[in-house]
Amino acid sequence: MKVVTSYTIGIIGGGQLARMMHQAAIGLGVRTRLLASDPDESAAQVMSDVVVGSHLDHDAVMDFAAGCDVVTFDHEHVPTVLVEEMEQAGCAVRPGSAAMVHAQDKVVMREFMAKEGFPNPAWKVCDTPDDLVAFGADHGWPVIAKTSRGGYDGKGVFKIDGPDGAGEPFEAAGGLADGKQPIRILVEEFVDFRRELSAVVVRSPSGQGAAYPVTETIQRHGVCAETISPAPEMSSDRQVELQTMALDIAGRLDVVGVLAVELMEREDGSVIVNELATRPHNTAHWTIDGAETSQFENHMRAVLNLPLGSPALTAPVVVMANVLGGSEEDLTGALQHCFARDPELRVELYGKSVRPGRKVGHVTCLGDDVETTRRRARHAAAYLMGEHDA
Repeated sequence: MKVVTSYTIGIIGGGQLARMMHQAAIGLGVRTRLLASDPDESAAQVMSDVVVGSHLDHDAVMDFAAGCDVVTFDHEHVPTVLVEEMEQAGCAVRPGSAAMVHAQDKVVMREFMAKEGFPNPAWKVCDTPDDLVAFGADHGWPVIAKTSRGGYDGKGVFKIDGPDGAGEPFEAAGGLADGKQPIRILVEEFVDFRRELSAVVVRSPSGQGAAYPVTETIQRHGVCAETISPAPEMSSDRQVELQTMALDIAGRLDVVGVLAVELMEREDGSVIVNELATRPHNTAHWTIDGAETSQFENHMRAVLNLPLGSPALTAPVVVMANVLGGSEEDLTGALQHCFARDPELRVELYGKSVRPGRKVGHVTCLGDDVETTRRRARHAAAYLMGEHDA
């Protein structure tokens, strides 16, 4: 009798990304195991093998990894030293610490970009508020200051309009310090960009790569509100150029799994790299319904070193809109209106309690033109946020 072997993929972090990774893993016939900080977290609600513990707790992380064939991540907040220790213990960690640190530490990322010749803004590591003031005097105000670690969705990012605000990021860094990793202040020139873009690619341990169409992202209050794929008003040659750059970054970093390269496009069409994420990314949630193979399935395939699936679009235009917590608390009940109005609407709800501004789901619409498709997605997202006259 043939013995059937089942692989166990460990996911550290219990948010919606882990929830959607789990959904993708089911069809691949692999088991998933979760390390969640709370049993009510998004992924913990739908997974059967859940370990409750902190991603900052050495013993919890190491014990969890020992029960997995391979470990991947829902977020980048596991201390680098713990990721390295898992590797030293013989655990297959994907992405590995050498790649992941570039998403964890913005200074490390900027140093890599400069060394490898990828497009950076003017930047400097500042040790004191006086250093920041000197940078602003040299490059002009405002400037953007970032804590090297601990920031996401606009947190840990500060627009400093003049010398009087120079102390703010340093005060924030003191609040983030945990004694495990140094928190530095990265200061960058203010980029007057035309729009933001996202180039999402996937890479397997064998070096195979797949690139999704470059996406335009619309941010509101530091949070991604909408994505449009492929990015409008972008030639196929430019698409290929940016996809190739993202694949090049993934290869040089030896990324395994999804890499999201967040870009800012200037008025002249040139781009700079804003940030990296070495995990499935909000700007590619549209791939669940709008691509031949979702970012989540391809991430799972890469983690297992399986051949990657096609990233091709399933419609000429795909628009995703995030659903943020608003006045509507009965999200499932609100679907009565959304689905009756638009039977082709696709919805993912994350099982989270509604709090103002919290990401609680997303909607995706497929269509033939940007404006109509975008209007459909915006209406559904607005209704689910309680804007019932939308």
